[in-house]
Amino acid sequence: MRYWLMKSEPGDVSIDDLAAFPNQTVDWYGVRNYQARNFMRDQMKVGDGVLFYHSNCAEPGIVGVAEVSKLAYPDRLQFIEGHKYYDPKATPESPRWFNVDVKLVRKTCLLSLKEMRDMPALENLRILQRGNRLSITPVDPRDWDTIMKLLA
Repeated sequence: MRYWLMKSEPGDVSIDDLAAFPNQTVDWYGVRNYQARNFMRDQMKVGDGVLFYHSNCAEPGIVGVAEVSKLAYPDRLQFIEGHKYYDPKATPESPRWFNVDVKLVRKTCLLSLKEMRDMPALENLRILQRGNRLSITPVDPRDWDTIMKLLA
């Protein structure tokens, strides 16, 4: 089992949206970074743990725990001409972009980016590293355990 931090802008899909979706599941669409895509396509497995992170908002941070519920498959939005996630180089025979399905485990209180930065135990958490802008990052099991204790 692996662990991941996945960022979502609450104006697009928030933790409350996820809680309201059928089966409390969402396809993690719109990732257009090759490294993040490769994490989903090549490394994520059903049951992997996910820290649901609100980004690009007034108070960014972890707001829930989820799990990967479906292995990677082509992101349908890459084929819709005119859509902001359309990719003219992608074809159904040779898709470029993939997503996984993510299912809510539980909403949590906010663990803010500022709080995480102030915790020496999380100093190696990838989201806290200078220059990190990836929307999906692996989480070390020790960091996962530390965060789970904080969210309990």
